[in-house]
Amino acid sequence: MSSTVRVYKRHRKAKDLLSDLYDNPNYVLIIHYSCESFYDIKEGRSPRITSIAVRYLRSAQTKSFSIHKVAEIERVSFSEIENCYDELEKKMLTDFFLFAREHKACKWLHWNMRDINYGFEAVENRLVVLGAEPFHLHDDNKIDLARELINKYGVQYIGHPRLTKLLEKSSIATLDLLSGAEEANAFEQKEYVKLHQSTLRKVDVMESILKRIVEETIKVNSQWFQIYGLTPQGIYEAIKENWLASIIVSAVTILLGWILPKIFE
Repeated sequence: MSSTVRVYKRHRKAKDLLSDLYDNPNYVLIIHYSCESFYDIKEGRSPRITSIAVRYLRSAQTKSFSIHKVAEIERVSFSEIENCYDELEKKMLTDFFLFAREHKACKWLHWNMRDINYGFEAVENRLVVLGAEPFHLHDDNKIDLARELINKYGVQYIGHPRLTKLLEKSSIATLDLLSGAEEANAFEQKEYVKLHQSTLRKVDVMESILKRIVEETIKVNSQWFQIYGLTPQGIYEAIKENWLASIIVSAVTILLGWILPKIFE
């Protein structure tokens, strides 16, 4: 199979997958979480999970899990939160995995949550470290939006950092949104509300990205041949999905259909 055919097949598969998610929202959840910095922990332990947000695609309602919310429920004062991090994080993650078990049949849309460094495995590992057993979501139910964007539009679709650049190019509001490094710093500074607002905001912008992808209104840097591939099928799809090109081709086809018979009369 040629590379151009593969480009089109990856594009088509990603398009169908994301369209299916958006058209069947009852069983789709959008997840993001924040954590300590990967790089500033000198003793080598895994980064602490600080907050998790899960958004129902159908209703746009968001379920949140955070250390500072657990502290409020457990009546731990603000000044004592740092001294109780392990207990509070364990309770937060236990609650999250109970939720995950109840929603195990859902599709979980995420952004780069792929490995032990940052991902579902990292969240599971933290609960194991804290002395409890997590629930393991099936990998087939985890959909990486960041990866599917590359599959649909090509690796050059946007610059780095991809999420920030994509939001800027598509004019998606970023109020309260922090970078990963800024989230880690907010935790260090005990700015728990600021951190949690960013986590909530990220599941919101991920829904906006999904909507624009499906509606073909997302703005990317890719040229059409980088998206569809230089094959007859790819060229056909490129024309079909571009309304102006479709109109032009249709007009030319009609015109030729009228002219050619007259030429050969």
